[in-house]
Order: sequence, then structure tokens, then C-alpha cells
Amino acid sequence: MMDLSRFRLHCCWQLKQLLCGYEHIVKQRLHHSPDLVSFVLELKTVLEVALKCRPECRSIPPPQYYSQLIIEMEDLGWDKLVSIDTEFRTLRLRAEDSSGRQHVVTVKLKPKHPVEAPWCSADLPVPLAMTWTPQSSLGHVHTQFLLLLESLAEFWAVLDEIDEKTWVLEPEKPSRADTMRRIAIANNVSIKVEVDTRHPKMLPECCLLGAEHVVTPLRNKLNANMHLWNPDCSILQNLRDVLEIEFPSPATHEKSSFSAECGICYAYRLESAIPDQVCNDPRCGQPFHQACLYEWLRGLPSSRQSFNIVFGECPYCSKPITVKMSTQKP
Repeated sequence: MMDLSRFRLHCCWQLKQLLCGYEHIVKQRLHHSPDLVSFVLELKTVLEVALKCRPECRSIPPPQYYSQLIIEMEDLGWDKLVSIDTEFRTLRLRAEDSSGRQHVVTVKLKPKHPVEAPWCSADLPVPLAMTWTPQSSLGHVHTQFLLLLESLAEFWAVLDEIDEKTWVLEPEKPSRADTMRRIAIANNVSIKVEVDTRHPKMLPECCLLGAEHVVTPLRNKLNANMHLWNPDCSILQNLRDVLEIEFPSPATHEKSSFSAECGICYAYRLESAIPDQVCNDPRCGQPFHQACLYEWLRGLPSSRQSFNIVFGECPYCSKPITVKMSTQKP
């Protein structure tokens, strides 16, 4: 009987990847097998189980898969290829729209490509639905991707103007898939707009955020001037006209002017959230994260709660303040 307790298994990276998650079983079998042949048989059983759990490892594409892939890339142009994985199954292709914006589509090919339709994804605000037949190729994917990009050109132009000419508080780093912008109006006052991808210049869904004594006049102007909205103008120009304001811009203001810290946790960002609750007393106006204020008020003996709204006092000026949470924490 051979003592294998001090033996180690050294293998190629492909086999190591396949055995990922099974290391403890392999080690146990190695230490308890009576001889090397028995261990190899045990290893064969472990590999069979691993393969059943990872069906993609069982279906190795035939040689014509690779030759077909090379032909398709030569037709499309190698300059369109951003990257490809070591298994030649996942490709990232670049595309440039008519405005010069750079985009990337990820294409995951199936083993029976091109008989099977690939899985495609991209940084888009709409689903990426591809039409595919057994005669289709990567060129067809790229062409359909370009057509979809052009259909979104006006939508992105609207958001690009907002990003360039205003201080966007959220999202911190907008992606091409984001349809929302929270724009700074003044210190602790902002407007959140949700742009429609199909009708990007129409009146968007708007939500004014800030102290009531500041937000109420703006809300009244929005409601009173809504009929002035001109679909031929950009959203930013329409918001200026309807709200009768000028938005602070990178050319006129520093972003730090609108990045007030939360009065409870003393941080600006709490995970991905920024302070959006403000004390309504004009002499105070202290901002808070919604979650911070909610937890603070819940801990006060004098506060009261009705459904998911908590009524209490401002931690700074003791004036009445309320906060609403969409999901109550236990």
C-alpha cells in the first residue's frame, strides 16, 4: 500500500479551473487512496461530477467554429475588436455613433455558432434585442447595434447637455444606461428628472428636493408654466424657462457648494445615497441622508410614527421634521 498523504496534485490551469470548488474533495481522496491508480480513478469521478455541473465545459466547439469566427472578424474588421477571452467565446466589439460617442457591445457565442443565436449585452437604457438567423454573423450584430445607437442619439444628446452645463449630483458617474439626473439648483436644493428614451425632449418626470419654503415656489412655477414647454427645445432650456431660474454650472460654481455633509453621519455619500432631506426651518436648512434621519428620529422617545412616516424634531434646531422611508427597516 502506497502512502499518498504527502503527495500533491500539480496540473494545468484548465484542469485547476475545472476543479475549483472541489479542492477539499481531491485532497481528501489523495490522502485516503491506497495507491496512485485508485486516486486517478477517484479523480476521474470528481471530474465527471464537475463537468456535469458545468455544461459549458463539455461542449468544446469543433474546428470550424474557430475558422468561422476568424472569417467573420475579417469581414467586420479587426479594429472593431476590443477584447476576446481565452476560450474565444466572449468578444467585446466597439462601435461609434454619428456623434462620436464610443460604445461597446459584449457578444457571447454559443458552441454551435452561427446556428445558435449569441447572447449580447451593452450599456444601454433599453433592451438589446437582436434578430438572428443561422446565416447571421458578427457583422449583423454590429450593424443592428449601430442602428439602435442612432435611435438613442437624441436621448444621449439631451443628457450630455445636462452633464456638461449643470452640476449633476446623482448618479455620481452616469453611464449610458442611466435615464435619471439629479441637478443642483442651489445649496440643498435640486431637481430630479427622469428622461424618456423614446421622447427625450418631452416634459420629463420631475421631483424637486429641498426645504419646503424653497421648493414650494419652484413647484408652483413648474405647475403654472408647464404649458410653455417646447418640445423643439432641449430639456435643460425648458427647465430654465419653466422654473424661471439659471442652473449653477461648472463655469460659474464649484461643486463643493452643493455637496453639504449629512448632519448626522457627517459624510456626503452614504453608500450611493447623498443627503436629500432638509430641515424646513429657513434659519437651519441642515441636510440629512434619508436613512440617517429615519434612524435618528426612530430612536427619539418624543418622536411618533404613522405607517412609514416618522414625525420628530430636527437634531440641530429642534423644529418639527418628518421623514418617509419606502422600506422600513426592522
